[in-house]
Amino acid sequence: MQLYNTLSAQERAELLEQAGTERLTLSFYQYAHIGNPQLFRDYLFLHWNALDVLGRIYVAHEGINAQLSVPAPQFDAFKAFLESITFLQGVRLNIAVEQDLKSFLKLTIKVREKIVADGLNDNSFDVTNKGVHLNAADFNRLLEDPNTICVDMRNHYESEIGHFEGAVTPDVDTFRESLPLIEADLSDHKNDKNLLMYCTGGIRCEKASAYFKHKGFEKVYQLEGGIIEYTRQVRHQGLDNKFKGKNFVFDERRGERISEDIIAQCHQCGAPCDTHVNCANEACHLLFIQCENCQAKTQTCCSQACQEIINLPEAEQKCLRKGKHNSNKIFKKGRSKVLKFKQ
Repeated sequence: MQLYNTLSAQERAELLEQAGTERLTLSFYQYAHIGNPQLFRDYLFLHWNALDVLGRIYVAHEGINAQLSVPAPQFDAFKAFLESITFLQGVRLNIAVEQDLKSFLKLTIKVREKIVADGLNDNSFDVTNKGVHLNAADFNRLLEDPNTICVDMRNHYESEIGHFEGAVTPDVDTFRESLPLIEADLSDHKNDKNLLMYCTGGIRCEKASAYFKHKGFEKVYQLEGGIIEYTRQVRHQGLDNKFKGKNFVFDERRGERISEDIIAQCHQCGAPCDTHVNCANEACHLLFIQCENCQAKTQTCCSQACQEIINLPEAEQKCLRKGKHNSNKIFKKGRSKVLKFKQ
């Protein structure tokens, strides 16, 4: 019984190319009590692997957070499977704005303590006492209200390439950092201002809105379905698009174009650019913004040191990587000292 991937990302990419089958990139989440997350994880893997579903999924006692790539011909079967699970019946599926055959190259389902790392003790407040959910039209109306403070609940490298007009964009690396920071910064407006929040697909706002209500904020609102659903409604209903730039996504695409505005800059030369890349040096793999000119000049590396390394024989590169961990640079995500323009 196969419960894990047997193909490498490269092997899977080649098979996807050969098959040429249209795929749908989508995401969903649901908070629910799951008694045995490991058993549920294995159950999902068996069924989704059979449907050739790929993606990154987190399962915990508190629910599920899923980002997936589903073969278009299997979409109905995939939805039917979700409907067979009681707490997933009628769950909202956020269909990606831009589709890509290779948005995911593996089916990875992991059991975690939480489906979003928020650092909160859920027993200390009522997580079901959430803010008011708003559709795109109502979100636009409240965004224009002078008594509204709009807060981006995403991290700095996400909001850097795209955000709503006038939004507060916390300079944080992780979601858990943003919660106490926002509370402290807005503590004088718990009663007199509308606290309007948004994130990629809605999941971070689900917990954040309950947290801020617990902390005494009286007028708490959140964008239902996040930026992904907002964009769908704006385009379907012909609404005014208040989001500028790209929506950062956590798959191989790294971003969806929401408007033609480019609000970010290349981290190396400063040219207008909002394309995220990973440093080509496997021992670094830093995520940063790089324009096409700098990609060509540096071979998609973040620094001269990394460029020198990738031109060494593969065996020598592996020897240099042995025993070393690159997580410190990964989680800097565009903050590394080697990115001279950013300094």
